[in-house]
Amino acid sequence: MRRRTALGYGAAALGAMGLTLFVGWWRVDGPGAPEAVASLPLPLTEMDFRLTDHEGQPVGPETLVGRPTMVFFGFTFCPDVCPTTLSDISGWLDALGEDAGQMNVVFITVDPDRDTVEAMAEYVGYFHPAIRGWTGAQDQIARAAEGFRASYELVPTDSGDYTMNHTASVFLFDAAGGFVSMIDYHEPREFAVPKIRRALEEETEGAT
Repeated sequence: MRRRTALGYGAAALGAMGLTLFVGWWRVDGPGAPEAVASLPLPLTEMDFRLTDHEGQPVGPETLVGRPTMVFFGFTFCPDVCPTTLSDISGWLDALGEDAGQMNVVFITVDPDRDTVEAMAEYVGYFHPAIRGWTGAQDQIARAAEGFRASYELVPTDSGDYTMNHTASVFLFDAAGGFVSMIDYHEPREFAVPKIRRALEEETEGAT
């Protein structure tokens, strides 16, 4: 009898623990979790910054509204993350075929002191022709990063030079300028391309 009672108490305790864990998940990671609004990028229509593209033309967030958009922050002296990501983006665009022409694809430098218009033009020339390079004044780069909720910082090196730490994900927006999703660093093509197609489909739905 005591053993049966103990088993009953144990089952009840496990049930209560499971319920507690479920409620915790629901509130933190599940459908009941509050949306982390502060960490989401602003809509492109609410951003305000002025930059220059790799052809010397003035650009800003309004340049991107009207077509689905991918944006990646980085710098031309980046040893691995940036060339890898831009190569990945080039592969995604190849996988989209003719649909790639419907997109804005922008690489925004976080190192404008070294990444001049000329440097950006040379660098993006190594990747898919749809990729545009944007640079500008430090304060405008900061305003752009703030709108996208991207982060970056200058890190001195032992040689007396410096490198840049920065957000390594790609930001994806729909044609209306609304945030769709992030594509993580090294995300497999079979996951990344469907996210991009989703943004393209939202453009189509909005046009019908």
